[in-house]
Amino acid sequence: MKVYVSDTMQQAYHYELVEPMGENFDVNFAPELTPKQMLELGVFGGKYMTDCQQEFPVNWFENAKLSPNQYDPSLNYFEVRASQSLAVWRKKGWIYEDDPRGWFQWYCRYFMGRRLGAEDERQIKRWRAMTRHIAQIKKNCQPADILCRRKQRQALLHWAYDSRMM
Repeated sequence: MKVYVSDTMQQAYHYELVEPMGENFDVNFAPELTPKQMLELGVFGGKYMTDCQQEFPVNWFENAKLSPNQYDPSLNYFEVRASQSLAVWRKKGWIYEDDPRGWFQWYCRYFMGRRLGAEDERQIKRWRAMTRHIAQIKKNCQPADILCRRKQRQALLHWAYDSRMM
């Protein structure tokens, strides 16, 4: 099945879904949260997915915390800003041309069933690198103290790690 995309950041783009939704992930990639769960918990200040909802399942957005006009850290689960701007992402070379919104867009499309070989490997490697934040939380916080290191916990939510349980 082909998915056609036309939003403010991407026009006349399409990709093919080659795997069933939410299945057949790389053995090195085991996200703890689905895109739907992430959107419901509150990620990226609610701003991330406000103009591209037609690309994804309607139910992902039924209880999503979104802010169409501006980034709102109060919508994040931990109510803190925990991400850098898209301009910084671009400058650091973290953006792949087919996913101009970054890692979460890649993850949503991967979850839907798109596979891109080398790009998937690169993004999974970046996802795995986030475990350094898990180690810091475990070292410096009491178990389930969700007020400890809120910025790191929010960043982990942005990467599909359920930091509420650490």
